[in-house]
Amino acid sequence: MIYLFSGDDTKTKYKNYEKFVETASKGIEGFFINRNNFDRIQIESLYSGAGLFFSKCLVVFTDVFEREETRDFILEKLDFISESQNDFVFLEGKLNKPVLDAFKKVRAELNIFELTKEKKEKFNSFLLANALGDRDKLNLWIYFRQAMDKGVGMEELVGVLFWKVKDMILKKDFRKFKEKELQDFSAKISYLLPQARKEGLDDESVFEQFLLEAF
Repeated sequence: MIYLFSGDDTKTKYKNYEKFVETASKGIEGFFINRNNFDRIQIESLYSGAGLFFSKCLVVFTDVFEREETRDFILEKLDFISESQNDFVFLEGKLNKPVLDAFKKVRAELNIFELTKEKKEKFNSFLLANALGDRDKLNLWIYFRQAMDKGVGMEELVGVLFWKVKDMILKKDFRKFKEKELQDFSAKISYLLPQARKEGLDDESVFEQFLLEAF
């Protein structure tokens, strides 16, 4: 069975996804695949049959449709995946109609979470700054994903976080962070994107990983 969780209402989408996966993964083997560990041979083996050490498993894909080559591969294999005895979950941003139609064609369970028109106003990047100031890693990540879904440039997000850290240092606001932590954060974030691009890495993935490991 295939389950799709997609849309630009990131907060509601992740809440429903996490609730589903927590229930669906009980008692069975779980595999989590994203853009960085996407392996075609492994995926083909997962939908082809049972593994050596398990009779059924849950396979979770996260944001693999953001890359054209991985998206095309999955769409090409969607019929085979739908016939597998294993369960497959796709957690994605907003998808276009042809992609959604492909999932409908294989009778996937669609869970689409779209923001209402009123909520689709310009993203407030200072939500990230506030989450950082509160040392709130969960909301920092959620707001980052919302910003990405709305097409906010990473340079803007880097700028507002850099400003927030400098502001906390100047005001000697060390309630949630030590001064050394803030200085290290400031130093790392200033060269994060240029370094990632220089090395040919996916800058969004690098930035996201940085936020998850920042504190």
